[in-house]
Amino acid sequence: MNWTPETVAARRSELEALSAEELVEFALETFGDGLVLATSFGPQTILLMDWIARLRPQTEVFYLDTGLLFEETHALRRELEQRLGIRTRPVTPLLSLEEQAETFGSELWSRDPEPCCFLRKVLPLRRQLQGKQAWMSGIRATQSADRAAASMIEWDETNGLVKLNPLLDWTREQIDARLEARGLPVNSLLKQGYRSVGCRPCTVRADGQDEGGERAGRWAGFAKTECGLHRRPTRPGTAGEPQPVGESR
Repeated sequence: MNWTPETVAARRSELEALSAEELVEFALETFGDGLVLATSFGPQTILLMDWIARLRPQTEVFYLDTGLLFEETHALRRELEQRLGIRTRPVTPLLSLEEQAETFGSELWSRDPEPCCFLRKVLPLRRQLQGKQAWMSGIRATQSADRAAASMIEWDETNGLVKLNPLLDWTREQIDARLEARGLPVNSLLKQGYRSVGCRPCTVRADGQDEGGERAGRWAGFAKTECGLHRRPTRPGTAGEPQPVGESR
């Protein structure tokens, strides 16, 4: 079946009536090798990884290795791979950190994180999704305004394929309870005052901070809550992206 924006719109009500686990099972059966899961090793994608490991362990699971991830994140990745019996694929930027510094100056993220996220996350995701039929994320509506506007199944205009968000209407408490019941680990930084975990230079503890909710502590000092992977497009194909500097590299 060739899925299109019209197909997604026609089946949205039917598919959003499914439970999260049923939607994952549907996606695995429907898209097979054409489906990939993007994980940041946050609690919600750990739950999705657990379901995939039990339902279709050969499904491709990837993460965006920016070169700036915390060692705690890599330690969690290794533990999950061993516990769940699946492998995760690193997807890296075209530019190394050294090449990025040569072209745009050192520590671009400290001066202008938007193009840094574009180079190290958005472009790699775009390349990774080429030729795929669908991708799955762990975003939840309560995390940010952009994510609140998402649907459990939608057409990703930026990348031209189906996007599934099975846990969209779940709360953090529901996620944590399910992980605890399954005896699954989470990033140790979440027990040290971090609300969510991204790249080292752009993630700080958020103890006592109400502003920003679950995204508090990300890109502190900037009017930014998203790296761009889940941003709603301002016009078809752009997703509000910055000037694609370095794309030809």
